[in-house]
Amino acid sequence: MGFFDFLTEDIAIDLGTANTLIIHNDKVVVDSPSIVARNRLTGKIIAVGKEAAMMQGKTHENIKTVRPLKDGVIADFDASEQMISMFIKEIPALKKRLFTPSLRMVICIPSGITEVEMRAVKDSAERVNGKEVYLIHEPMAAAIGIGVDIMQPKGNMIVDIGGGTTEIAVIALGGIVCDKSVKIAGDVFTNDIIYFMRTQHNLFIGERTAEKIKIQIGSATEDLETAPEDMRVQGRDLLTGKPKQVEISFREIAKALDKSILRIEDAVMETLSQTPPELAADIYNTGIYLAGGGSMLRGLDKRLSQKTDLPVYIAEDPLRAIVRGTGITLKDLERYKAVLLK
Repeated sequence: MGFFDFLTEDIAIDLGTANTLIIHNDKVVVDSPSIVARNRLTGKIIAVGKEAAMMQGKTHENIKTVRPLKDGVIADFDASEQMISMFIKEIPALKKRLFTPSLRMVICIPSGITEVEMRAVKDSAERVNGKEVYLIHEPMAAAIGIGVDIMQPKGNMIVDIGGGTTEIAVIALGGIVCDKSVKIAGDVFTNDIIYFMRTQHNLFIGERTAEKIKIQIGSATEDLETAPEDMRVQGRDLLTGKPKQVEISFREIAKALDKSILRIEDAVMETLSQTPPELAADIYNTGIYLAGGGSMLRGLDKRLSQKTDLPVYIAEDPLRAIVRGTGITLKDLERYKAVLLK
Protein backbone atom coordinates (compact mmCIF):
# COMPACT_ATOMS: atom_id res chain seq x y z
CA MET A 1 0.00 0.00 0.00
CA GLY A 2 2.89 2.32 0.92
CA PHE A 3 3.56 3.69 -2.55
CA PHE A 4 -0.05 4.66 -3.18
CA ASP A 5 -0.54 6.24 0.24
CA PHE A 6 -0.03 9.73 -1.11
CA LEU A 7 -2.89 9.15 -3.52
CA THR A 8 -5.43 8.55 -0.76
CA GLU A 9 -6.66 11.14 1.67
CA ASP A 10 -8.48 10.50 4.94
CA ILE A 11 -11.56 12.56 5.74
CA ALA A 12 -14.19 12.30 8.45
CA ILE A 13 -17.67 13.60 7.68
CA ASP A 14 -20.55 14.43 9.97
CA LEU A 15 -23.49 14.58 7.57
CA GLY A 16 -26.05 16.45 9.59
CA THR A 17 -29.58 17.59 8.85
CA ALA A 18 -28.62 21.16 9.73
CA ASN A 19 -24.83 21.29 9.32
CA THR A 20 -22.17 19.27 7.55
CA LEU A 21 -18.70 19.15 9.07
CA ILE A 22 -15.57 17.65 7.56
CA ILE A 23 -12.29 16.89 9.30
CA HIS A 24 -9.06 16.53 7.34
CA ASN A 25 -5.62 16.19 8.99
CA ASP A 26 -7.18 16.64 12.48
CA LYS A 27 -8.64 20.03 11.57
CA VAL A 28 -12.27 20.95 10.92
CA VAL A 29 -11.94 22.24 7.36
CA VAL A 30 -15.62 22.50 6.42
CA ASP A 31 -18.41 23.63 8.72
CA SER A 32 -21.40 24.65 6.62
CA PRO A 33 -25.18 24.45 6.69
CA SER A 34 -26.48 21.39 4.81
CA ILE A 35 -28.40 23.34 2.24
CA VAL A 36 -28.29 23.59 -1.53
CA ALA A 37 -29.68 26.23 -3.91
CA ARG A 38 -30.72 24.88 -7.27
CA ASN A 39 -31.77 26.61 -10.48
CA ARG A 40 -35.15 25.16 -11.39
CA LEU A 41 -34.80 25.75 -15.13
CA THR A 42 -31.40 24.15 -15.66
CA GLY A 43 -31.38 21.87 -12.62
CA LYS A 44 -27.88 23.16 -11.83
CA ILE A 45 -26.67 23.74 -8.28
CA ILE A 46 -25.83 27.44 -7.88
CA ALA A 47 -24.75 27.53 -4.24
CA VAL A 48 -24.14 25.25 -1.28
CA GLY A 49 -23.58 25.82 2.41
CA LYS A 50 -23.46 29.32 3.86
CA GLU A 51 -24.15 30.98 0.51
CA ALA A 52 -27.29 28.88 -0.03
CA ALA A 53 -28.40 29.48 3.56
CA MET A 54 -28.39 33.24 2.91
CA MET A 55 -30.85 32.66 0.06
CA GLN A 56 -33.24 30.58 2.17
CA GLY A 57 -36.73 32.07 2.18
CA LYS A 58 -35.67 34.88 -0.16
CA THR A 59 -35.69 33.15 -3.54
CA HIS A 60 -37.79 33.76 -6.64
CA GLU A 61 -39.52 30.98 -8.54
CA ASN A 62 -36.49 29.96 -10.60
CA ILE A 63 -34.33 29.25 -7.57
CA LYS A 64 -35.18 26.64 -5.00
CA THR A 65 -33.34 25.98 -1.76
CA VAL A 66 -33.26 22.32 -0.77
CA ARG A 67 -32.13 20.63 2.40
CA PRO A 68 -30.94 17.29 1.04
CA LEU A 69 -31.01 15.59 4.45
CA LYS A 70 -34.18 15.10 6.40
CA ASP A 71 -34.17 13.64 9.91
CA GLY A 72 -30.50 12.77 9.51
CA VAL A 73 -31.00 10.68 6.37
CA ILE A 74 -30.69 11.47 2.68
CA ALA A 75 -33.99 12.70 1.26
CA ASP A 76 -32.72 14.15 -2.00
CA PHE A 77 -30.08 11.81 -3.39
CA ASP A 78 -28.87 14.00 -6.23
CA ALA A 79 -28.59 17.20 -4.21
CA SER A 80 -26.81 15.47 -1.33
CA GLU A 81 -24.26 13.94 -3.64
CA GLN A 82 -23.46 17.26 -5.26
CA MET A 83 -23.34 18.93 -1.88
CA ILE A 84 -20.85 16.39 -0.51
CA SER A 85 -18.67 16.66 -3.59
CA MET A 86 -18.67 20.48 -3.46
CA PHE A 87 -17.77 20.44 0.23
CA ILE A 88 -14.92 18.01 -0.45
CA LYS A 89 -13.63 20.30 -3.18
CA GLU A 90 -13.57 23.14 -0.63
CA ILE A 91 -11.00 21.33 1.53
CA PRO A 92 -7.93 23.58 1.25
CA ALA A 93 -5.35 20.76 1.02
CA LEU A 94 -7.24 19.01 -1.79
CA LYS A 95 -7.65 22.21 -3.82
CA LYS A 96 -3.92 22.25 -4.58
CA ARG A 97 -4.01 18.72 -6.02
CA LEU A 98 -3.87 18.24 -9.77
CA PHE A 99 -6.28 15.33 -9.69
CA THR A 100 -8.74 14.26 -7.03
CA PRO A 101 -7.23 11.69 -4.71
CA SER A 102 -9.25 8.64 -3.73
CA LEU A 103 -10.69 9.08 -0.28
CA ARG A 104 -10.89 6.98 2.84
CA MET A 105 -13.91 8.21 4.72
CA VAL A 106 -15.68 7.71 7.99
CA ILE A 107 -19.23 9.06 7.93
CA CYS A 108 -21.56 9.15 10.89
CA ILE A 109 -25.20 8.13 10.63
CA PRO A 110 -28.17 8.15 13.05
CA SER A 111 -28.59 4.98 15.10
CA GLY A 112 -32.21 4.46 14.00
CA ILE A 113 -31.30 4.35 10.30
CA THR A 114 -32.51 1.57 7.99
CA GLU A 115 -30.41 -0.59 5.66
CA VAL A 116 -31.72 1.28 2.61
CA GLU A 117 -30.83 4.66 4.08
CA MET A 118 -27.40 3.35 5.00
CA ARG A 119 -26.84 2.25 1.43
CA ALA A 120 -27.84 5.71 0.17
CA VAL A 121 -25.16 7.35 2.32
CA LYS A 122 -22.62 4.80 1.16
CA ASP A 123 -23.47 5.19 -2.52
CA SER A 124 -23.21 8.97 -2.25
CA ALA A 125 -19.77 8.65 -0.71
CA GLU A 126 -18.55 6.16 -3.30
CA ARG A 127 -19.65 8.41 -6.14
CA VAL A 128 -17.49 11.27 -4.86
CA ASN A 129 -14.38 9.08 -5.08
CA GLY A 130 -14.73 7.31 -1.75
CA LYS A 131 -12.57 4.21 -1.97
CA GLU A 132 -12.99 2.91 1.57
CA VAL A 133 -16.16 4.05 3.26
CA TYR A 134 -16.86 3.31 6.90
CA LEU A 135 -19.99 4.28 8.79
CA ILE A 136 -20.31 4.97 12.49
CA HIS A 137 -23.41 5.55 14.61
CA GLU A 138 -23.81 9.13 15.82
CA PRO A 139 -24.08 8.45 19.57
CA MET A 140 -20.92 6.34 19.32
CA ALA A 141 -19.05 9.13 17.53
CA ALA A 142 -20.37 11.63 20.08
CA ALA A 143 -19.12 9.49 22.98
CA ILE A 144 -15.66 9.21 21.45
CA GLY A 145 -15.65 12.94 20.72
CA ILE A 146 -16.60 13.82 24.30
CA GLY A 147 -13.66 11.74 25.50
CA VAL A 148 -15.47 8.72 26.95
CA ASP A 149 -13.49 5.49 26.78
CA ILE A 150 -16.12 3.39 25.02
CA MET A 151 -14.15 0.13 25.17
CA GLN A 152 -14.43 -0.13 28.97
CA PRO A 153 -16.98 -2.49 30.54
CA LYS A 154 -18.76 0.54 31.90
CA GLY A 155 -22.07 2.12 30.92
CA ASN A 156 -22.30 5.64 29.55
CA MET A 157 -25.41 7.42 28.39
CA ILE A 158 -25.21 9.83 25.48
CA VAL A 159 -28.01 12.12 24.32
CA ASP A 160 -27.25 13.70 20.95
CA ILE A 161 -29.74 16.39 19.94
CA GLY A 162 -29.12 17.29 16.32
CA GLY A 163 -31.14 19.08 13.67
CA GLY A 164 -33.38 16.22 12.58
CA THR A 165 -33.14 13.54 15.24
CA THR A 166 -32.37 13.09 18.91
CA GLU A 167 -30.30 9.99 19.48
CA ILE A 168 -30.22 8.48 22.94
CA ALA A 169 -27.89 5.56 23.55
CA VAL A 170 -26.35 3.59 26.38
CA ILE A 171 -22.86 2.50 25.38
CA ALA A 172 -20.62 -0.16 26.90
CA LEU A 173 -17.77 -2.38 25.64
CA GLY A 174 -17.63 -0.55 22.31
CA GLY A 175 -21.25 -1.24 21.43
CA ILE A 176 -24.71 0.26 21.80
CA VAL A 177 -26.65 -1.66 24.46
CA CYS A 178 -29.95 0.13 24.08
CA ASP A 179 -30.87 3.14 22.03
CA LYS A 180 -33.78 5.26 20.99
CA SER A 181 -34.00 7.65 18.10
CA VAL A 182 -36.78 10.25 18.08
CA LYS A 183 -37.48 12.66 15.26
CA ILE A 184 -37.68 15.62 17.61
CA ALA A 185 -34.72 17.96 17.51
CA GLY A 186 -33.60 21.40 16.33
CA ASP A 187 -35.92 21.54 13.29
CA VAL A 188 -38.96 20.71 15.39
CA PHE A 189 -37.99 23.42 17.88
CA THR A 190 -37.78 25.90 14.99
CA ASN A 191 -41.23 24.89 13.73
CA ASP A 192 -42.63 25.18 17.26
CA ILE A 193 -41.42 28.79 17.37
CA ILE A 194 -42.97 29.56 13.96
CA TYR A 195 -46.29 28.07 15.11
CA PHE A 196 -46.19 29.92 18.44
CA MET A 197 -45.57 33.29 16.71
CA ARG A 198 -48.49 32.65 14.36
CA THR A 199 -50.96 31.64 17.04
CA GLN A 200 -49.93 33.99 19.85
CA HIS A 201 -48.79 37.11 18.01
CA ASN A 202 -50.46 36.74 14.58
CA LEU A 203 -46.98 37.14 13.16
CA PHE A 204 -45.77 35.06 10.24
CA ILE A 205 -42.01 34.49 10.37
CA GLY A 206 -39.63 32.41 8.25
CA GLU A 207 -37.35 29.57 9.19
CA ARG A 208 -34.23 31.73 9.42
CA THR A 209 -35.88 34.18 11.82
CA ALA A 210 -37.19 31.32 13.97
CA GLU A 211 -33.71 29.82 14.06
CA LYS A 212 -32.34 33.19 15.19
CA ILE A 213 -34.93 33.41 17.97
CA LYS A 214 -34.02 29.89 19.09
CA ILE A 215 -30.32 30.74 19.32
CA GLN A 216 -30.71 34.18 20.90
CA ILE A 217 -33.43 33.61 23.49
CA GLY A 218 -34.36 29.93 23.22
CA SER A 219 -34.84 28.25 26.57
CA ALA A 220 -36.06 24.95 27.94
CA THR A 221 -37.27 26.29 31.28
CA GLU A 222 -38.86 29.49 32.51
CA ASP A 223 -36.56 29.87 35.50
CA LEU A 224 -33.11 30.67 34.18
CA GLU A 225 -30.38 32.08 36.41
CA THR A 226 -29.16 34.51 33.76
CA ALA A 227 -32.04 35.47 31.53
CA PRO A 228 -31.37 36.66 27.97
CA GLU A 229 -32.79 40.06 27.05
CA ASP A 230 -36.09 40.35 25.21
CA MET A 231 -35.81 40.20 21.46
CA ARG A 232 -37.50 42.21 18.74
CA VAL A 233 -38.87 40.06 15.94
CA GLN A 234 -40.01 41.30 12.55
CA GLY A 235 -42.38 39.46 10.24
CA ARG A 236 -45.67 39.77 8.44
CA ASP A 237 -48.87 40.52 10.30
CA LEU A 238 -51.39 37.81 9.44
CA LEU A 239 -54.38 40.09 9.95
CA THR A 240 -53.35 43.21 8.04
CA GLY A 241 -50.65 41.75 5.79
CA LYS A 242 -48.28 44.57 6.80
CA PRO A 243 -44.75 44.00 8.07
CA LYS A 244 -44.68 44.40 11.85
CA GLN A 245 -42.45 43.95 14.87
CA VAL A 246 -43.17 42.38 18.24
CA GLU A 247 -41.07 41.94 21.36
CA ILE A 248 -40.82 38.49 22.89
CA SER A 249 -39.15 37.07 25.98
CA PHE A 250 -37.41 33.77 26.64
CA ARG A 251 -40.36 32.68 28.83
CA GLU A 252 -42.64 32.66 25.79
CA ILE A 253 -40.17 30.53 23.83
CA ALA A 254 -39.88 28.12 26.79
CA LYS A 255 -43.67 27.72 26.61
CA ALA A 256 -43.51 27.17 22.85
CA LEU A 257 -40.87 24.44 23.14
CA ASP A 258 -42.30 22.75 26.22
CA LYS A 259 -44.18 19.92 24.47
CA SER A 260 -41.26 18.90 22.27
CA ILE A 261 -38.83 18.89 25.18
CA LEU A 262 -41.28 16.76 27.16
CA ARG A 263 -41.11 14.16 24.40
CA ILE A 264 -37.30 14.16 24.52
CA GLU A 265 -37.50 13.72 28.30
CA ASP A 266 -39.87 10.78 27.86
CA ALA A 267 -37.51 9.16 25.35
CA VAL A 268 -34.61 9.52 27.81
CA MET A 269 -36.72 7.97 30.58
CA GLU A 270 -37.75 5.12 28.31
CA THR A 271 -34.13 4.37 27.39
CA LEU A 272 -33.19 4.43 31.08
CA SER A 273 -35.99 1.98 31.83
CA GLN A 274 -34.60 -0.47 29.24
CA THR A 275 -31.03 -0.27 30.56
CA PRO A 276 -29.66 -3.44 32.20
CA PRO A 277 -29.29 -2.95 35.99
CA GLU A 278 -25.47 -3.14 36.06
CA LEU A 279 -25.22 -0.41 33.47
CA ALA A 280 -27.89 1.65 35.21
CA ALA A 281 -25.64 1.58 38.29
CA ASP A 282 -22.76 2.95 36.16
CA ILE A 283 -24.94 5.70 34.70
CA TYR A 284 -25.97 6.70 38.22
CA ASN A 285 -22.30 7.43 38.87
CA THR A 286 -21.27 8.90 35.51
CA GLY A 287 -24.43 10.84 34.61
CA ILE A 288 -25.70 11.74 31.15
CA TYR A 289 -23.67 13.42 28.41
CA LEU A 290 -25.30 15.85 26.00
CA ALA A 291 -23.95 16.57 22.51
CA GLY A 292 -25.23 18.13 19.29
CA GLY A 293 -26.40 21.67 18.64
CA GLY A 294 -29.73 21.17 20.41
CA SER A 295 -27.97 20.61 23.73
CA MET A 296 -27.00 24.29 23.72
CA LEU A 297 -30.61 25.26 24.46
CA ARG A 298 -30.51 27.20 27.72
CA GLY A 299 -31.63 25.27 30.78
CA LEU A 300 -32.02 21.95 28.95
CA ASP A 301 -29.32 20.24 31.02
CA LYS A 302 -30.98 21.47 34.22
CA ARG A 303 -34.38 20.27 33.10
CA LEU A 304 -33.13 16.79 32.14
CA SER A 305 -31.26 16.60 35.41
CA GLN A 306 -34.42 17.34 37.40
CA LYS A 307 -36.39 14.77 35.42
CA THR A 308 -33.85 11.94 35.72
CA ASP A 309 -32.24 12.86 39.08
CA LEU A 310 -28.87 12.34 37.41
CA PRO A 311 -26.05 14.78 36.74
CA VAL A 312 -26.14 16.04 33.13
CA TYR A 313 -23.01 17.30 31.38
CA ILE A 314 -22.80 19.20 28.10
CA ALA A 315 -19.86 18.41 25.81
CA GLU A 316 -17.41 21.32 25.64
CA ASP A 317 -18.03 22.02 21.95
CA PRO A 318 -21.33 20.20 21.44
CA LEU A 319 -21.63 21.13 17.76
CA ARG A 320 -18.32 19.51 16.92
CA ALA A 321 -18.23 16.62 19.39
CA ILE A 322 -19.58 14.16 16.81
CA VAL A 323 -17.26 15.09 13.98
CA ARG A 324 -14.34 15.08 16.40
CA GLY A 325 -15.25 11.55 17.45
CA THR A 326 -15.50 10.54 13.80
CA GLY A 327 -12.04 12.01 13.23
CA ILE A 328 -10.57 10.05 16.15
CA THR A 329 -11.89 6.75 14.76
CA LEU A 330 -10.45 7.61 11.36
CA LYS A 331 -6.98 8.02 12.85
CA ASP A 332 -7.15 4.70 14.65
CA LEU A 333 -9.21 2.43 12.38
CA GLU A 334 -7.64 -0.72 13.87
CA ARG A 335 -8.71 0.08 17.40
CA TYR A 336 -12.24 1.09 16.49
CA LYS A 337 -12.83 -1.66 13.94
CA ALA A 338 -15.59 -3.18 16.06
CA VAL A 339 -17.47 0.12 16.20
CA LEU A 340 -17.41 0.85 12.46
CA LEU A 341 -19.83 -0.57 9.93
CA LYS A 342 -18.03 -1.46 6.75
